[in-house]
Amino acid sequence: MKKLVFVVLLLLSTQCFAESFKDSLKNIEAEWASVYYSMPKSKQGPAYVQLLDKAATLARQYPNAAEPIFWQAVLKATYAEQQDAFSALGAIHEARDLLIKAIKINPKTMGGSAYVTLGTLYYMVPKWPISFGDDDAAKQMLEAALKINPDGIDANYFYGEFLLLHNKPNEAALYFERATAAPARTEQLYADNQLKTEARLALKNVQKRKINGEKSIFLSVFNSASAK
Repeated sequence: MKKLVFVVLLLLSTQCFAESFKDSLKNIEAEWASVYYSMPKSKQGPAYVQLLDKAATLARQYPNAAEPIFWQAVLKATYAEQQDAFSALGAIHEARDLLIKAIKINPKTMGGSAYVTLGTLYYMVPKWPISFGDDDAAKQMLEAALKINPDGIDANYFYGEFLLLHNKPNEAALYFERATAAPARTEQLYADNQLKTEARLALKNVQKRKINGEKSIFLSVFNSASAK
């Protein structure tokens, strides 16, 4: 009887830890989306620092989990927009290394979003000798994300953007259409709906062969860095 009670308590404890981990991830996701899409740029920096602390704490608590490492990477990359060019380049190199680490732990982490983010970094950052920009690597990463999650909003949107940047508007339009048609994830409803809105705008702009002036992730800081 005592043994049975112990097993039950152990199972309940494991379930609580799992729920706590998922809740912590959801909170980080929700806070990041709120900061990135809704907060004035001038106030985003301190908010990213606080979220980075939360993600780092979660990574220490769950060292074998890829998701907190993924969020550290995303936060470092988006925080780069608030930093000077030199610091920003250091941050995106750290973000790349964290994404590679997360993918090694679990290639399918976040439904392929680690590959999406890594691919996006590869095509948005300056090329050598300034940074690690590589269009071939970007294409490989983005296509890997699509294999994992062919209906993913972010995978389709950013592959479409990659194609548009390479003067392939007709192909890009197909992926923007898929992004607008894809269902938003309940755990990332706000961020997904924001990206679907951007996909609709990109689809309209394809007709004019025009890329949205403000990139969804990091591009402004990379352009300024490459101009140094």
